[in-house]
Amino acid sequence: MDETKTNESMNGPQDANADQNPSRREFLAQGTKAAAGVGIAALLGNLGHWALSYAADREPIKIGVLHSLSGTMAISEVSLRDVVLMAVEEINAKGGVMGRKIQPVVVDPASNWDLFAEKAKQLLLQDKVAVVFGCWTSVSRKSVLPVFEKNNGLLFYPVQYEGEECSHNVFYTGAAVNQQAVPAVDYLMSKEGGGFKKFYLLGTDYVYPRTTNKILRAMLLAKKVPPANIMEEYTPFHHQDYQTIVGKIKKFAAGGGACVISTINGDSNVPFYKEFANQGLRAEDAPIMAFSVAEDELRGMDTTALVGHLAAWNYFQSIDTPENKKFVADFKAYCKRNNLPDGDKRVTDDPIEAAYFGVHVWKQAVEKAGSTEVDKVRKAVYGMEFMAPGGKKKMDEANHHTYKPVLIGEILKDGQFKTVWQSKGLVKPEPWSEYTNPDKGCDWVKHQGTYQKKA
Repeated sequence: MDETKTNESMNGPQDANADQNPSRREFLAQGTKAAAGVGIAALLGNLGHWALSYAADREPIKIGVLHSLSGTMAISEVSLRDVVLMAVEEINAKGGVMGRKIQPVVVDPASNWDLFAEKAKQLLLQDKVAVVFGCWTSVSRKSVLPVFEKNNGLLFYPVQYEGEECSHNVFYTGAAVNQQAVPAVDYLMSKEGGGFKKFYLLGTDYVYPRTTNKILRAMLLAKKVPPANIMEEYTPFHHQDYQTIVGKIKKFAAGGGACVISTINGDSNVPFYKEFANQGLRAEDAPIMAFSVAEDELRGMDTTALVGHLAAWNYFQSIDTPENKKFVADFKAYCKRNNLPDGDKRVTDDPIEAAYFGVHVWKQAVEKAGSTEVDKVRKAVYGMEFMAPGGKKKMDEANHHTYKPVLIGEILKDGQFKTVWQSKGLVKPEPWSEYTNPDKGCDWVKHQGTYQKKA
């Protein structure tokens, strides 16, 4: 039987030209083959997507390291790069983050504030890093803020700063003013701290010293210190000649009861302390309370004439706990193993500790969130508690800052600090000072950042 004809009769005239067309069986067979092909292609496509997804899940997680490795701030920031890389090495040695290794991308903005913004943009848009650890000066942080906020990047900032900022894209692991400068001046005014009545505010000319001193001036005036007992002066970055300024300080301190509040940053600290000693001033005459001089900066100075001068921080290398001793030993060993300058003679300090635990906070948050996505990591950080080398710390539940203890220490001959005062427990961070902005608060959970407190 002619099957085609039979089908013609059964199906009517629509199949009249069946002899010139593929038979239904052929059509169905071809269709089946095509369908099978599509299915296989789809399957292969799915497998491809799965393979790509699997491969992506195994790829290293890129992170950015944004610190000045040259220029005036290299004296402080090189060690922050080193300790961030040490933290990465530690994490990778234990399997990485969610089974993925961390791949650091290190750039050098060379103490050039405009270059900070360019390098931040490169890290976020070109290198596509999940997070950036970096900056020291507030001017560098201010330069990169628009880049991070526009592109929803995430920056861990490890240095004390002036506050009056509340960015959704920054976690501040250094101190706010109420965790360093304010308690330091309170200490100097106390009987225990010497009962000082005259204050010479000396800083580098940029946002951190000027804003911090604005807060401190308001605080001193609120505590009935006469305006005539408050001097304020600034020098440019990399300023080297302090002869005239130290002469003024010597005259200011001649009657006794005077101290210097230093917010000098970078390598200018070396000639300042040297000139202070050259003109015969000692801590007994007018102690210097510094907020940007720590063990790492003292490493490059002759400390014999600096004994007794003070610094306020949230961590000292001299903290006598097994956890901190291990951290100090690990950092020295890391520097020696990697042939870094000064090898095992390197020291730790407050920003080094803050840079180090910032990496671990991010790791902990990524694992809690199950993702490197900024929005998920951000939420995971809120309220997080963790053990840092200097002891337990806590991230604030809403304002992106860190609960920290306050320590005041005297410089010793060996460049270390002896703690002479310590806060009782951790101090809550306040981005907006009670002396200049008592009506403002910062909250990214119940508010959208800075908000107006009710009277």
